[in-house]
Amino acid sequence: MIDETDKFAFGQNWAKFLQGVNEQTISSAEDSLRKLLRVEHLQSLRFVDAGSGSGLFSLAAYNLGATVTSFDYDADSVACTRHLRSQVSDPDRWTVAEGSLLDAEFLSSLSPSDVVYCWGVAHHTGDMWRALEHLTRLVQPGGKLVIAIYNDEQYVSKAWHGVKRIYQRLPHPLKTIYVLAIWLVLWIRRLAVTLVACLLRLLTLRNPLAPILNWINETRSRGMNSWHDLVDWIGGWPFEVARPEEIFRYMRDRGFTLDEMTTSGGHGCNEFTFKLTR
Repeated sequence: MIDETDKFAFGQNWAKFLQGVNEQTISSAEDSLRKLLRVEHLQSLRFVDAGSGSGLFSLAAYNLGATVTSFDYDADSVACTRHLRSQVSDPDRWTVAEGSLLDAEFLSSLSPSDVVYCWGVAHHTGDMWRALEHLTRLVQPGGKLVIAIYNDEQYVSKAWHGVKRIYQRLPHPLKTIYVLAIWLVLWIRRLAVTLVACLLRLLTLRNPLAPILNWINETRSRGMNSWHDLVDWIGGWPFEVARPEEIFRYMRDRGFTLDEMTTSGGHGCNEFTFKLTR
């Protein structure tokens, strides 16, 4: 069992993230949902945000017309989500609750929904496969489940496991310095790779700016903030990973078919949209 005091303070990180949320951020989140679900709107659909974090994607679903239920085990994350809910014109269409993906009794109180969205949450519960099992029960027949799970890079994932444990054990004043040091190493590595890619494209008479543009576009995806994402990544604990085929087989055996998938080339998340067909 994971000691509750050993868990990363996700909600405190998201509270800081919310200070920078603007219309462009919200619009990017809405575009992300449209792309993942291959729809233009969510009118008349029931949407569950399992592990709502900042509440940004609950708000995006609400703006797209869904009736939204958000929940998170972290009280600060629940407060973030409620803050966004307090600003909408029809709060009755958006319910916010405190609850865990591992709490079967709590989850049984929720009605099966058309869309269940669980982005980067199950692998932080301390019991990822049980969390996924519970998620499958929240999807009604014909409904969709959107999940993002950390990619299993074997030895690289084990190294990140160590990075995260060090973060958890550091005194609070040193944690920001630790994140900055890792950010600098990652930034230098990415810069070197990008410059080499630019040079190779120039030598082969292709647009040398494409790698730079790709890097910029990555930072804008989903409307998230790169710094708070990095803090979440380095501090996020508990921490579990899975290969794409493991997730696919697990969901297939529970009556789901793969509707959309984007795999990570590194230590990020593999993204899946599944549809319940039985």
